[in-house]
Amino acid sequence: MATGQTAEMRTRQPARWGRNLLLLGLVVALALTAWFWTRMRTAAEVRASVAAQTACLCRFAAGRPLASCQADPGIKQNWVGLHEDAGARSLTASVPLLAEQTSRWSPEAGCVQDAWKD
Repeated sequence: MATGQTAEMRTRQPARWGRNLLLLGLVVALALTAWFWTRMRTAAEVRASVAAQTACLCRFAAGRPLASCQADPGIKQNWVGLHEDAGARSLTASVPLLAEQTSRWSPEAGCVQDAWKD
């Protein structure tokens, strides 16, 4: 084996290990995401439902401003965002890429949640 080839092989070897470790990490991350996807989605649906119902009651039944309602424990959760539609008197809580739930205010029934979307 020539000396030039040995030096070339030594310089390429770390690049292969780095690439292979990166690919292995990516495969492990995708496998874990696939394994826990159902659990993450279910938890996100529950969080969005609780946040939508709590925010609807806070905003429309209690008459508090939305900024004040966002600090409540049922709403202030990781990754849950709120959007108010004042014209329709509804609040939508969402967890990005996983779940979304809307509660609508009715003077006769109070806050009513829309059916879950599968």
